[in-house]
Amino acid sequence: MELPTQSQISAEIAAAHEAGDASRGHPERGFTPYRSSMLRHPLNDLVRADPEEIELVSPVYGHSDVTAQEADLTIQHSGEPLGERIIVTGHVLDGEGRPVRNQLVEVWQANSGGRYVHKRDQHPAPLDPNFTGTGRLVTGDDGSYRFVTIKPGPYPWKNHRNAWRPAHIHFSLFGDQFVQRLVTQMYFPGDPLFALDPILQSITQQSARDRLVATYDHEVTQPEWATGYRWNIALTGSKATRMEQEGDDR
Repeated sequence: MELPTQSQISAEIAAAHEAGDASRGHPERGFTPYRSSMLRHPLNDLVRADPEEIELVSPVYGHSDVTAQEADLTIQHSGEPLGERIIVTGHVLDGEGRPVRNQLVEVWQANSGGRYVHKRDQHPAPLDPNFTGTGRLVTGDDGSYRFVTIKPGPYPWKNHRNAWRPAHIHFSLFGDQFVQRLVTQMYFPGDPLFALDPILQSITQQSARDRLVATYDHEVTQPEWATGYRWNIALTGSKATRMEQEGDDR
């Protein structure tokens, strides 16, 4: 079956926004331009489960305590990774703007060429032997976090003809139980692919999309070393950061 063109996808995005509920900050579960969401979004009511029973069979993250070095994705190998070194920092907040301390935060991302270290990612961009693209930390008492990493590149994803995802970093946040895990994505300001990306555009409210975009911060930038970005994550409330639904894997 022939894939739709970008102009067809753009027309579908515009039509979906016209029909969508723009008052909500959440994405449309079955967003036609995002092709796989039409096949994978839930059609039936959720089934209630006993959280304690789930935790008995859920995996335990990692095999050791979180170390400070895991927050720097550029020092995990013997050499320097390729690409633009960046600092990403901010705070994890609740709906009242209060800090959420001792929150386990994980990140994963593509390298500077837009390639993940994953067997399913086979597009012709080079792997970087000095960059795995994963890190984690625990937020401070003021809810703060700080990662050092490499700015990821965009990559193709076959949703439609000539489909490319904007550069982004995946964030995962855990509460005090595995069933409280939330996953989202952080984007970079000024990306020309925003309007062409059905995943981002599945959030029909512009203000909610804007909350997924980091801000360049010259005070975070370090001379001769790394550019800096600031991005706060709100877990609840009217200005909550949009979190992914089950099945969003790009």
